[in-house]
Amino acid sequence: MKIIIGNLKEATHLDTLKAALAEFVSMFIFVFPGEGCAIALVITDEILVSSAANMLTSDGAATPGGGFIAAAISHAFSFSVAVSESTNISGDHVNPAVTFGTFLGGHISLFKTILYWIAQLLGSVTALFLLKIATGGLDTSSYALRCGETPWNTVNEL
Repeated sequence: MKIIIGNLKEATHLDTLKAALAEFVSMFIFVFPGEGCAIALVITDEILVSSAANMLTSDGAATPGGGFIAAAISHAFSFSVAVSESTNISGDHVNPAVTFGTFLGGHISLFKTILYWIAQLLGSVTALFLLKIATGGLDTSSYALRCGETPWNTVNEL
């Protein structure tokens, strides 16, 4: 494990700031459509309880779990766009845990790590804030349980 502290000049260098901006944009690109699809999935489940909620096309047969397939595809496409956007600029971390691992591996300095973390967190918070505005104040579903579920459902499945 090779930890690099770096210096303050590196943290204010133009390339480092461009990389931090790329991390901000990539997190925004990943979180906004992914969480937006999750919000749409929750709305679909609450409003359209019929089989139409599970259809991938408007005139197709019911597909159990169709909404989850759409959410997975949304996350996959948004992640691939986020990675391709930031690969040549910042190293396409798109995740604070990956940034931490890159720091522990000695590939980036502590100052860059902190800047990347701030940019990543601000990018995801900005995406969620704009989703809140765009959806008229709907709650994001990341840490919510689905209708009728309790934390004990997982325990009972074991």
